[in-house]
Amino acid sequence: MSKFLVLYRSTVSAADQMATADPDSGAESMKAWMDWAQRAGDALIELGSPTQTVDGGEPGSFIGGYSIMQARDAEALQGVLADHPHRGWGGTIEILEMLEIPGM
Repeated sequence: MSKFLVLYRSTVSAADQMATADPDSGAESMKAWMDWAQRAGDALIELGSPTQTVDGGEPGSFIGGYSIMQARDAEALQGVLADHPHRGWGGTIEILEMLEIPGM
């Protein structure tokens, strides 16, 4: 099994999204994430959390959050992420494979 760092990218920061969301849409959004997490099952190691850029980054491109996942390979992980709600809301998902540290 390979481990992956999954980054949720958007043109709007997570802090701005949360600040402008009304309670009903926030609850609906959270339900969509929890439903997806349940479908992801054992592939999801850590749901993660929203993130906020403190220093650096590309203007207009935010990493709004992350998850840590596992799968046989990147192709199998793509299947788990195919119906992820973040994509449905216009965001993109970046996948980074977590490599073993030599000698550890």
